[in-house]
Amino acid sequence: MEGNERPAAHVSCLYPEILALIFSYLDVRDKGSAAQVCAAWREAAYHKSVWRGVEAKLHLRRSNPTLFESLVQRGIRKVQILSLKRSLREVVAGIPNLESLNLIGCYNLTDLWLTQGMVQEVPTLSVLNLSMCKQITDHSLRKISECARNLQVLDLGGCSNVSNSGLLLIAWGLTGLRSLNLRSCRHVSDAGIGFLAGSGSHMAEGTLVLEHLSLQDCQKVTDEGLKHLSVGLRHLKSINLSFCAGVTDSGLKHLARIASLRELNLRSCDNISDTGLAYLAENNSRISMLDVSFCDRVGDQGLLHVSQGLFNLRSLSLNACPISDEGLGRIARTLTDLRTLNIGQCSRITDKGLSLVAEHLLRLFCIDLYGCVNITTVGLEKVMQLPQLSVLNLGLWQKR
Repeated sequence: MEGNERPAAHVSCLYPEILALIFSYLDVRDKGSAAQVCAAWREAAYHKSVWRGVEAKLHLRRSNPTLFESLVQRGIRKVQILSLKRSLREVVAGIPNLESLNLIGCYNLTDLWLTQGMVQEVPTLSVLNLSMCKQITDHSLRKISECARNLQVLDLGGCSNVSNSGLLLIAWGLTGLRSLNLRSCRHVSDAGIGFLAGSGSHMAEGTLVLEHLSLQDCQKVTDEGLKHLSVGLRHLKSINLSFCAGVTDSGLKHLARIASLRELNLRSCDNISDTGLAYLAENNSRISMLDVSFCDRVGDQGLLHVSQGLFNLRSLSLNACPISDEGLGRIARTLTDLRTLNIGQCSRITDKGLSLVAEHLLRLFCIDLYGCVNITTVGLEKVMQLPQLSVLNLGLWQKR
């Protein structure tokens, strides 16, 4: 060694706190590998800061008490069950501070297994995902409403056995709920929506702080249900009504009264027309995201209404709507802050419409032109010169 030159520090000389900081940047698999190198690395790798926010993915097949001791030691509070062959009791009891439980796609989960798992209150549980757990019924919702009263996010997408009675239980016990997904809950109707909104003579308070609600493909929901929403759920920020054939233009008149509403999905709502968009615009709705794709009664007149009242729009989806260059020009000249524009399968759009987009929508980030058969390279070249454009979907377009 020459002069005063010091030997390079070996990684084994680093303080545990420094090692933990380094390990926190690794993916989950590498975190586990690091813990197996030596005792010092294991100690550093088990520091709670290394695992902050990590969701453990487990196969719940046979009893393994040491597994949950290890999870608790590392401070893990989020769990996804990949496969399930018994009750959830070990999970709930083994992780006292459980915050998130994800059971998406556990098709064999039954009411019995879930209720046996929740034998005690779980006050820390804030997120519960039961999406596609098709055997779950209102019986499970009773137990959840009793034991997880601080739940903020509940996903019941695809739980087709849930009914209005289940929504009454939710409205009674989960009053702090912020997000609720009821996609394809085919038995849910206006009465159930009324329970959530706190209407009726029942003792249920309702989920009055709800901000995000998905009613996608809930075929029994009509304008009456939307009226309940507008009266009781005054904090709603987003609502998904896609494929709800029972919703009509009159329902949008009710939604337009919800001042907090920012995102509205009406995709494939067959009974929505230009008139419904007029109701939204007349009330100066502050919606920033609107999807009316595949609504074949929304055309240029509807875009005129949009251009005259929905000035806060940042994302607009019009896929397969019978709009033309004229309607596209109206929104391009007025809604200059648009970031996303989806006009795929709008066969009446030509290079003229794209020229108007390129001229006025200078902040556009994403545009979908999938299946737009009447555009050519002339229009495309203009659009591709937009300064902030990052996403361009051409799909079936053929060069001409």
